Amino acid sequence: MPSLSSAAEHIQDLGAYVSASPSSFHAVHEAGRRLLEASFVRLDELEPWEGGAGSFFVIRDGALIAWVAPEAAGPTTGFNILGAHTDSPSFKLKPKPTIGAHGWLQAGVEVYGGPLLNSWLDRELQLAGRLVMLDGTEHLTATGPMLRFPQLAIHLDRAVNDGLALDKQRHMNPVWGLGNPGDSDLLAVLASHVPGASVDPSLVGGYDVVIADTQAPAVFGGNSEFFASGRLDNLSATHAGLVALMAHASRAEAGAPIAVLAAFDHEEIGSNSRSGACGPILEDVLVRISDGLGASASQRRQALAASFCVSADAGHAVHPNYAERHDPVNHPVLNGGPLLKINANQRYATDAAGAALWARLCAESDVPYQEFVSNNAIPCGSTIGPLTATRLGIRTVDVGVPLLSMHSARELCGVEDPRRMAAVTELFYGTPV
Repeated sequence: MPSLSSAAEHIQDLGAYVSASPSSFHAVHEAGRRLLEASFVRLDELEPWEGGAGSFFVIRDGALIAWVAPEAAGPTTGFNILGAHTDSPSFKLKPKPTIGAHGWLQAGVEVYGGPLLNSWLDRELQLAGRLVMLDGTEHLTATGPMLRFPQLAIHLDRAVNDGLALDKQRHMNPVWGLGNPGDSDLLAVLASHVPGASVDPSLVGGYDVVIADTQAPAVFGGNSEFFASGRLDNLSATHAGLVALMAHASRAEAGAPIAVLAAFDHEEIGSNSRSGACGPILEDVLVRISDGLGASASQRRQALAASFCVSADAGHAVHPNYAERHDPVNHPVLNGGPLLKINANQRYATDAAGAALWARLCAESDVPYQEFVSNNAIPCGSTIGPLTATRLGIRTVDVGVPLLSMHSARELCGVEDPRRMAAVTELFYGTPV
């Protein structure tokens, strides 16, 4: 297995990364900070790129593309891409967000993606994201513990344990204080939490702000085998790709492919944005890398034909209390290794060639893996894998770390699997396919 770190060290670093990443904008900021420390060069999309060998990254809104081009890279060198996403199911702040009634201050929010609503109840939550000023400058903000979706007491709903029904409009507006909404300004609170800057809330022209859980990630279990955290879907894969890319950069061989981490935004809502997998960001970057290597249009097509994408997104472990919801035969477990995700209708992009590549990479990494397929009676989710394969024609395989409680405010994985995912990814980055 490639030497990145022990499982214990990796899981602690994953926890630190998740804690530093309450929004997609924070996730790419933290990734960029780490890449700069590892001597990667940040490029500006508005400026020309010299191209050639080296380690680089670019940030577009809540997405990041980072890559390592080896010394021998040429016009037809293929790209080995780890695709992941930075967003997680949550709630997004609406316009005119300062609301309330009956002496309470509340935040007006819109459901983002498909969160398990009940899992967000009675938790200490924060607001986090970016503020964009009227002059176009941007600031990250994160409030720390400030909000809560308070659940109705059982004394006022005696049938609640027979079935909890939450109305997204009426019941999912968190409280954040006491007082009159007309005398308070949630944007002023957000502006006051911009680190290292004095921000005038009257000059905020727009914002992308979500709610995030503030409980610290934790290792637990009878043998410390479990890891609980928010946003494991899909910061577990983004972190694995990041750690693996930095390790790969320190020892990339001359004949290796161009290793790419593509961390997209907006996967949870369909990827249809300029920073999502349906958008042009990955193609834009790959074209500019090829241009810097002197590729013609025909040679660029050769490079894409020689490329492979590992679409890494969290998947489902078998639930012991709901085993009937899973395939009768394929029952992935926590700490059983990362998943190879398969769907006959191409909701996952895995085919026989991708499955064979994944099996080989895992064998060479000394990492076990598990196959995941859905119960035929339950619709299958999807990932950025089919989108990338369709958009760019790149061979793609879908994989991921197994979870319980996916889309909960606090998800659960095994302590071994994220480290294994990073180990296979590091080998993949350097392996011509």
